[in-house]
Amino acid sequence: MCCIFMALVLLGPRFSGFAWWFFQAARWDEAFSSFVWPLLGLLFVPWTTIMFVGVQPHGVTGVDWLFLSMAFLGDIACYGGGYQNRQRAPGYPYVTA
Repeated sequence: MCCIFMALVLLGPRFSGFAWWFFQAARWDEAFSSFVWPLLGLLFVPWTTIMFVGVQPHGVTGVDWLFLSMAFLGDIACYGGGYQNRQRAPGYPYVTA
């Protein structure tokens, strides 16, 4: 069950970002000047990229910076969360250095 949840956490925002890019390419073209930045963004920081596309057409001002920082913290949490408690999972091999 944990593996299914992690697959959804890791692949979910990337899949939805690519689908949104496919169906509303004009919005993504308005937010980014080339295809390289959204591609890299969806691969490495998908929540931040999706949030940026959501707030960029009106300009990033005021509370939009709060939303972008929360999305960035969500990306960081996806990369770093859950590693320290491996010894608690039953049946999970835990190797100490």
